[in-house]
Amino acid sequence: MLSSGKISHSILSLSPPFFTNSSSRFLGQSRKISFLGIQNPFYSAATARKSWNSRMSISPAVNFSVRASAQQLKNADELIDSVETFIFDCDGVIWKGDSLIDGVPETLDMLRSRGKRLVFVTNNSTKSRKQYGKKFESLGLSVNEEEIFASSFAAAAYLKSINFPKDKKVYVIGEDGILKELELAGFQYLGGPEDGEKKIELKPGFLMEHDESVGAVVVGFDRYFNYYKIQYGTLCIRENPGCLFIATNRDAVTHLTDAQEWAGGGSMVGAIFGSTKQEPLVVGKPSTFMMDYLSNKFGILKSQICMVGDRLDTDILFGQNGGCKTLLVLSGVTSLSMLQSPNNSIQPDFYTNKISDFLSLKAATV
Repeated sequence: MLSSGKISHSILSLSPPFFTNSSSRFLGQSRKISFLGIQNPFYSAATARKSWNSRMSISPAVNFSVRASAQQLKNADELIDSVETFIFDCDGVIWKGDSLIDGVPETLDMLRSRGKRLVFVTNNSTKSRKQYGKKFESLGLSVNEEEIFASSFAAAAYLKSINFPKDKKVYVIGEDGILKELELAGFQYLGGPEDGEKKIELKPGFLMEHDESVGAVVVGFDRYFNYYKIQYGTLCIRENPGCLFIATNRDAVTHLTDAQEWAGGGSMVGAIFGSTKQEPLVVGKPSTFMMDYLSNKFGILKSQICMVGDRLDTDILFGQNGGCKTLLVLSGVTSLSMLQSPNNSIQPDFYTNKISDFLSLKAATV
């Protein structure tokens, strides 16, 4: 029998604040919104931040329940039969950099042949869903664009869910993926890669101007990050009334190549947090925003979902926050020693070396 052995991570729950019923104002407007069929009052930036900060606060008085250690996956068939949908992280699970991880195509084909729905969720915001579709294709994988959910898409979806005013602009600290998703959603934006070439010439009395119509700053992974962007984003958040600070994710590291780990989007988000002292609204994992979106879009019961990922504090916590089964693979960021460390409080239901173990473990149980 499968045993989840879950504990409560309520103080780390990153459910977006707009799921809470509360009255407030945003940018001088008061209205109600409908998100995924749920009526919710429109949140103000200040109220959203306050609600978000309360979720992010970790009190030393809070006692965690003891969670059973993760079980090594022994019977793949039992796990496969117990769920109808598998959500896969991409970096470290499907590929590393531009290299496909061994056995992935055969594993995905097997799961599809058994009638399982496959969804791919990534915190990497550098590409849009369409661009990720091309990456899957370049690796020889047949994945529909509707099965792909990147944090770039989540940022645009979040803004749509709160009825972000169309006369307001979004300043982007990030790459092309965010720009494309904002454009598809009908939002005005500025910034992005082109601001990577801009410099500030500091002279006595110099005052940097910024667009006062910016109502949100979206920060994602950005290889063109510079001081100009830090200052521009800081000015918008600190000086534009009600301006939102939205992060696609806070991942510490990412896999730009398969040779080593590289500084992740959390380093860019951290710089803006450092200058504004504002906690961001995180729309990527482990926030439950994408899980709630997926559950409603496909009509999936969360208990019938298995989240498969290589990171404890994003992928596994994402699945646990969403009430799903969780499987950690050791093909990416997390090692077995990290999983079993006494300092680690996040334990998945199961762990295995890589997703192709579904094939070998399945064969071993026949």
